[in-house]
Amino acid sequence: MSATTGYTSRLLAAAMLLALVACSTTEIASMEEPTAAPMTGQTNDPAPGFENVAAGSEEDFILNVGRRIYFKQDSATLDSVAMATLDNQAAWLNRNPTWLLKLQGFADDSGSASQMETLSQKRADAAMAYLASKGVDPKRMWAKGYGNDREVRDCTDRSCKVQNRRVVTNLRAQPDAA
Repeated sequence: MSATTGYTSRLLAAAMLLALVACSTTEIASMEEPTAAPMTGQTNDPAPGFENVAAGSEEDFILNVGRRIYFKQDSATLDSVAMATLDNQAAWLNRNPTWLLKLQGFADDSGSASQMETLSQKRADAAMAYLASKGVDPKRMWAKGYGNDREVRDCTDRSCKVQNRRVVTNLRAQPDAA
């Protein structure tokens, strides 16, 4: 390789490096993505990517209210944590009366399939009754118990099974088909 070719190669490499340094990825990103909302350092700051969630939307309900409550084994009794979540759900639902909701009850595998289906229905019914007591129109809600057919996790560990003993509130724009 001649001295001229080596010099030209180095000069070309330096020019490419300078061109890359001169490029601003911030300018490119600003054309592709909206500017993120300023963070205040508060715990209620929106998660990155969720700054533009519309109030009253399903995403708003899931992110800001919560849609799951949990139960002790073989129980359909609402504890204080479940009631606090349901209080938040009721307030949100009363502010957004166009949404319908399906309350889906679930159980772990600590009993027979028929026992768990009955228990999961009692859990969904308990959540529905509580929401109705907080002013949510009962005509907007329906409850269905699924037993242990739809486990979040298939496990034997006690701390894992609690994830299966739940009621999930799902928003609907219209009733489910019969």
